[in-house]
Amino acid sequence: MAGAASALFVLDIKGRCLISRDYRGAVSAGQVEKFFSKLLEKEGDIESHGPICYDNGVSYMFIQHNNIYLMTASRTNCNAASLLLFLHHVVDVFKHYFEKLEEESLRDNFVVVYELLDEIMDFGYPQYTEAKILSEFIKTDAYRMEVAQRPPMAVTNAVSWRSEGIFYRTNEVFLDVVESVNILVNSNGQIIRSEVNGALKMRTCLSGMPECKLGLNDRVLLEAQDRSTKGKVIDLDDVKFHQCVRLARFENDRTISFIPPDGSFDLMTYRLSTQVKPLIWVEAQVERYARSRVEMMVKARSQFKERSTATNVAIELPVPSDATNPDIRTSVGSAKYAPEKDAILIGMPECKLGLNDRVLLEAQDRSTKGKVIDLDDVKFHQCVRLARFENDRTISFIPPDGSFDLMTYRLSTQVKPLIWVEAQVERYARSRVEMMVKARSQFKERSTATNVTIELPVPSDATNPDIRTSVGSAKYAPEKDAILWKIKSFPGNKEYLLRAEFKLPSIVSEDVDPDRKAPISVKFEIPYFTVSGIQVRYLKIIEKSGYQALPWVRYITMAGDYELRLI
Repeated sequence: MAGAASALFVLDIKGRCLISRDYRGAVSAGQVEKFFSKLLEKEGDIESHGPICYDNGVSYMFIQHNNIYLMTASRTNCNAASLLLFLHHVVDVFKHYFEKLEEESLRDNFVVVYELLDEIMDFGYPQYTEAKILSEFIKTDAYRMEVAQRPPMAVTNAVSWRSEGIFYRTNEVFLDVVESVNILVNSNGQIIRSEVNGALKMRTCLSGMPECKLGLNDRVLLEAQDRSTKGKVIDLDDVKFHQCVRLARFENDRTISFIPPDGSFDLMTYRLSTQVKPLIWVEAQVERYARSRVEMMVKARSQFKERSTATNVAIELPVPSDATNPDIRTSVGSAKYAPEKDAILIGMPECKLGLNDRVLLEAQDRSTKGKVIDLDDVKFHQCVRLARFENDRTISFIPPDGSFDLMTYRLSTQVKPLIWVEAQVERYARSRVEMMVKARSQFKERSTATNVTIELPVPSDATNPDIRTSVGSAKYAPEKDAILWKIKSFPGNKEYLLRAEFKLPSIVSEDVDPDRKAPISVKFEIPYFTVSGIQVRYLKIIEKSGYQALPWVRYITMAGDYELRLI
């Protein structure tokens, strides 16, 4: 059986061993020094190198979290990918127990850590990594352990992610469809990179052992399908389901059927790699007047439909690092100068879930006709019945209690930037800089972006900012060398304008780079909207007692790595 680890080590940032657990007696504690020496031999930053090292017949798989390293060592031909995934699960378990995983929290909880290491791995093979299940028989109270006389039922059940006997007075299911948009635009206004990362996040409060079924809209096309589909479809990449999804049934009829864990989890994640229109477009005009001042005019325009509204919009506008005396005016929202950034900061229920018929997951034949959504890198939570998913495409699962990610996915097709920003910058010798920035929403009017923040870079030596906006508020953030333009509500197909002027010193500091061109960054949220078009057709909860459950579904699109190289 591949995937066995000989030992597990936890090291501090200097390579000293904090905790070790020898499972097979094949790797000694002295190998830790050889492992860290192997890392130090590599040139550059240790974090930039791959997570696997090999030396003298020993394979080292490691990850770094805060100020510690977690490392497994093996002398056999092990499954490196499964052990790396196991290390990430170990981090999640430790964070569940200690809130923050760092050297100090480990030193304060040695006993608990060793109890956990005994349960999560047996003879080098990963076992139970669900924190909720482990917490049933490993409890902490003033650093003392209370171990149950027998393991919880979930350990011996076929459904390891959910315990029996869960009861709620009111049975509810909450499903969030969350999409994060990553945009990179060059100085010519061309989109270099655009993708959407999505996740179906669930929180279940269901009694018993319910079966859930979830259906997506017809347009979604998952990545393993034949991509000869005609018409407009939603092409999702990197679709990943939670382990509770029955993949066999999903493969058969595309129904997402699962028994959900209790609580919160990610049911499905995905990525949309097709080019998307920027939801919020920002244009900036910067004028420098010798070395006396800098003026900026920034326009932010929403490019989605009016029925949607972006909330919590934050735009970070870079400014010169030596800029002073900001004068910022906005037409809407608030803006401030951030000097530290040289920027302006504008029970066992069975659940069945059906996505829209346009969703095409990776394992399907992609010869489907019509407009579909093609998802890549789809990953299901472990509660999903994969066999059923493979059979009839139903996402069927027994959910864990609480919150979890049912499915994650990636949409690799190019998407239009949801918010487009254009900036015109004029420099007047070394006297001043003027900027005119346009922000435009490029989504339908029925949607609205909220909490929009546009960060506009300004010269680091700029002073005396004078900022005016048509909407929202803007302020100079000298710590960021940027203008922060904040717009609480940004409806679709709207365009807003920001103008800014800065003074520049007549003498150029040696620390100032006059050719510095930082990108414009945008942050936002658009509720009730997804770029991919993925929809939940139904979410059914089936439990032998026959109780009625209340399913709640919410859609959210937010900015990920959203940068425009326009200044």
